[in-house]
Amino acid sequence: MKRIENAIEHFMFASRWLLVPFYIGLIAGIGLLLVKFGKAFFMLLPVVFTGDSSAALLGILTLVDITLVANLLLIIIFAGYENFVSKIDTGDNEDRPDWMGHVSFADLKLKLIGSIVAISGIELLKYFINVKEVLASENGNYQLAWLVGIHLTLVFSGVMFALMDRIAGGNHASKGK
Repeated sequence: MKRIENAIEHFMFASRWLLVPFYIGLIAGIGLLLVKFGKAFFMLLPVVFTGDSSAALLGILTLVDITLVANLLLIIIFAGYENFVSKIDTGDNEDRPDWMGHVSFADLKLKLIGSIVAISGIELLKYFINVKEVLASENGNYQLAWLVGIHLTLVFSGVMFALMDRIAGGNHASKGK
């Protein structure tokens, strides 16, 4: 019976490798974002030279938004792979980020919600830059109210995640004493 149990446990442990195609897909997603970034950048060039400053600012915020999403994907790829599949062996590479190998699942949740709040904030800022046009459009007030509500919900969720992790961390520290 112990042999069957060991075989099942080895099989379950090896199943973590089924996550690898997901991470490869996310890497491809970063490649797609690079294409989107390049397209947005080249569309921004004439706006910077001939358009108004708010249009240029909106274009730059779009570039920041795409970059934040790419950073978010990279965090998910590295931390998820190292937490759930295998440690990434980079040797003694001096460019290895300090946080690699030290991001727990709780840390990953906080980084994710922080990135999502930042992305939401950028999107909200885009609407505020064009607030006159948004409010002049049909249902503009409702659009803006929904965006602010969603952003505040994300901020509240982030604060609650941080608070829960802090409370849980405090409980773990007191149990160790």
